[in-house]
Formats: sequence, C-alpha cells, structure tokens
Amino acid sequence: MPTGSIEVFRPEMKKLFSVDARAEVIAKGFKWAEGPVWVPGKKMLLFSDVPNNKVYQWTAAKGQALYLEPSGYLGTAPRAGEKGSNGLALTNDGRLLLCQDGERVLAVMDAPINAPKAKFKVLAKGYQDKRFDSPNDLAVAKNGDIYFTDPPYGLVEGIKKDAPYQGVYRVSKNGVVTLLVDSISRPNGIALFPYGRSLIIANSDTNKPFWYKYDIDKNGKLTNGHVFYDGRAEFKKAPRSSDGVKIDPAGHVYATGPGGVWVFDSKGVPLGRVKINIDTSNCEIAYNTKEMFITAGNYVLKIKML
Repeated sequence: MPTGSIEVFRPEMKKLFSVDARAEVIAKGFKWAEGPVWVPGKKMLLFSDVPNNKVYQWTAAKGQALYLEPSGYLGTAPRAGEKGSNGLALTNDGRLLLCQDGERVLAVMDAPINAPKAKFKVLAKGYQDKRFDSPNDLAVAKNGDIYFTDPPYGLVEGIKKDAPYQGVYRVSKNGVVTLLVDSISRPNGIALFPYGRSLIIANSDTNKPFWYKYDIDKNGKLTNGHVFYDGRAEFKKAPRSSDGVKIDPAGHVYATGPGGVWVFDSKGVPLGRVKINIDTSNCEIAYNTKEMFITAGNYVLKIKML
C-alpha cells in the first residue's frame, strides 16, 4: 500500500504543507491512474484509468465510482496499450476536456459534467495533415486557448506515426492548431503560470528528465525556452522521470517525478517533496477543500494542504 509524507528542503514548504501531513489512499484498483481534475462546484475528482479506457470519479461522500466508459478509444476492435483518456481538464465554462490516447485526438465531452455520456466533439486531430501520436496532457488559458503535449506513448505495434517529431501544440478557441515546440523528446505534463505569460513542460525522457519553462508571447507562441529544473541527479536515486505538473495561484510548481511530487518556487528552486513510495503520474489541487490529489500506479492518494 503506498504511503506519503512531507520532505522539507526550504522553509517555504512549511507554508504549503504541515510537516506532519500524511497522504492517504482514497481509491484503488486501477491499471494506471492519470489525468486528475477537480470539479470545484461538485467537490468531485475525475481521473483516467488509461489502459482500461475509463474515467472514474471520487467524492468524499460516496468514494470512487465509474464516471465514463469508453473514455479514449471508441472502436470495437481490440486495441492494446494506452487506449483510454489521459490528461483531463475543464474548459472555462466547465465542460470536460480529454486527451484521448486511443483516438489520437483532443476532444470535449458533448454532455453536461453532471450527466456524463461517451459522446465527444473532436477539437483537434492533427497538424498539417499529420495525425497526432497520443495527446497526453493539457492546460487551458484564460482566453480559451488549449496547450497540449503529444508524446508517442499511446502508439502500439501496427499504428503509424505520422510526424517525425514529438510536438507541443496550441488549439485556439476557433479551432486553429499551431505547432509550438518540436524539439522536446518526450513532452508530457504541461501547466500554465497564473498570470498566463509562461508555462512549464515536463520531459519524460530518462536521458533528459527535465522540466522546461517557456514564455508565451502576445500571439500565444512559445519563446525563451530553458531548463526550469534538471532532474538527472534525482533520477539516479529514484528512477522516475518528470510527468504531470500543476501550478498554484502563487506560482508554486507541483511536479511528479523521482520519489513523488516535487514542489518548486516560480524560479525553479526546490522547496520540498511529497514523498510517495511508488511511481507517481500526476497531481491536482482542490483549493476549496485545501487538498492535493495524487495519481500513482493503481491508486489515488490525498494529502491536506495549508
């Protein structure tokens, strides 16, 4: 059973978590839990079980329950690999966005959040006549633009890769897809800073387990890319590359990686870590209940915040 505790590197970490805080398992029995998103009005967590092609929900009142099936792959022929939804997010008007590994698209659920149906509207399926590999994670800007990553993890034998690179893209509210970065080997987690002028991208390459930071110019394109944090030293101690990322309103970065969830200030200085004894994939913060949720292998955990 996974456990989690707080490791403090700098005093600021104590303003975010009590040093005595402990993570508890709130849901289990999945193949690979990912993509958590908090729905504040419902006090509900949604998250993907990627290989099983499902989205689950969790509430404090009722615990875990199936929310949506299928969530990513809509075909009837058997398909191996990461076929379900991966990253989840909410549009600015509260609709559910899904990175659908199985269909290789970015989509929105065409149903209310409180009455889910496996009915989807595709928002983006490729760039310049080349299909995406497997959209993985996403972040929504205040103007409605959606930034998302496209690593190859959803591709299995027999599925053709169209683009010769791994991309980071933006789809505008009017449906225009723009390639922003093609130089990151395994783009994965992505999150916007609260002021909307920069973002973080996690690279899940075991040879380059970096988090990158980019500025966003007035046209929504990425500039001034640089390494926000180099995780190679930590990777040698706990071999888990960078994955999902979240950023709070104060600019603290919460990034899953070696040994759990790393916490950085906005300049990339490590403040501490939520130590988890199994591989973590992603995290989410519920500001109205002051809790962090962590997806980790077959489990979902919760830990109190200050």
